[in-house]
Amino acid sequence: MTPVTIVTGASAGIGAELARAFARHGHSVVLVARREDRLKVLAAEIATAGGPLALALPIDLGRPDAAARIGEALVARSLAPQFVVNNAGFGLIGPAAALDRSEQLAMIDLNVRLLTDFSLAFMESLARQRGGVLNVASVAGFLPGPGMAVYYASKAYVLSFTEALHRELSPSGVRVSCLCPGPVATEFSARAGSIEGGSPDFLTVSAAAVAEAGYRGLMRGKRVIVPGIANKLATLLIRLTPRAWQLEILAARQKRRIASPAPGT
Repeated sequence: MTPVTIVTGASAGIGAELARAFARHGHSVVLVARREDRLKVLAAEIATAGGPLALALPIDLGRPDAAARIGEALVARSLAPQFVVNNAGFGLIGPAAALDRSEQLAMIDLNVRLLTDFSLAFMESLARQRGGVLNVASVAGFLPGPGMAVYYASKAYVLSFTEALHRELSPSGVRVSCLCPGPVATEFSARAGSIEGGSPDFLTVSAAAVAEAGYRGLMRGKRVIVPGIANKLATLLIRLTPRAWQLEILAARQKRRIASPAPGT
């Protein structure tokens, strides 16, 4: 069986850069997302660059049987998961009571349920391959999030769950890391309903730099990875700032980022 790295949400942004980073370091990658055309372009790019196997596997990750379908596809090709990179997810900006409820529940399904499923589904193979799990959260996971309440809460879950899993699996040799980027210029803002330029430049880190930091941190067995010195300092300051202040600051910031009226308003 050939060991592979599964990367979810690999069609763009941080997910695509994570796939490139793993391939650049000699890992065969399985690219998972809905947009088959983008996955094939990325797989061809990795192959052209002389990388190892890059398999495009278009699957709707919103399906409850997504992990089982990926597992079957890998077995059929004699591939064994060595690393799982849980990057798929999205956010929505606006008051929780005003946003579409079904969309917010779909966000929980993708950001929380799917990530949990994929973190656990391939554990026997990860242990055999001495591999690991890289879960992509956000600096948002350290904060309350008025104006993006469900998204921030979902990332807080990812951070807490990943830290606990890191401790539980450390005796087994399976590495588990949580990647917590700050602002990154990707398609995320447009999907969330946000205007661009809502974050200070000194906090913004490129998707490629985030991916490289995530790869290196996972390989070193780090529990939490926060790319960028300014973002590291920000997470330290968060611990010293009263929660009530955080709520007011975040609420004011999200109001400035809303690009259009929230769905359902």
